[in-house]
Amino acid sequence: MKHDLFFEQVWDLTREIPKGRVTSYGAIAKAIGAPNLSRMVARAIGACGSAQSPVPYYRVISSSGLLSGDPSSTAKRQELLEREGVEIKNLKVQNLKKVFWDPLIDME
Repeated sequence: MKHDLFFEQVWDLTREIPKGRVTSYGAIAKAIGAPNLSRMVARAIGACGSAQSPVPYYRVISSSGLLSGDPSSTAKRQELLEREGVEIKNLKVQNLKKVFWDPLIDME
């Protein structure tokens, strides 16, 4: 699979995450048929600045609910998520089961 096509699939699916919800790199990987490529999903999210239309990258987190990455980016992601009503303490999403969006289950 070409990187460009893979990245576009990741970005398209990420755009579907509803406001106030989060998903994981692994959930995206499974949903696009590449269950072992969660690290590649993370790379695609990291490169979403080059996408044609905005990608709500901050809604993609680790499966444990942690915001990871460098401190300046995690602070920005936390701010954006909190604006959408997602509660975060110590860089961890609270009520993860309630706000988690599973594309394989929640997409219509």
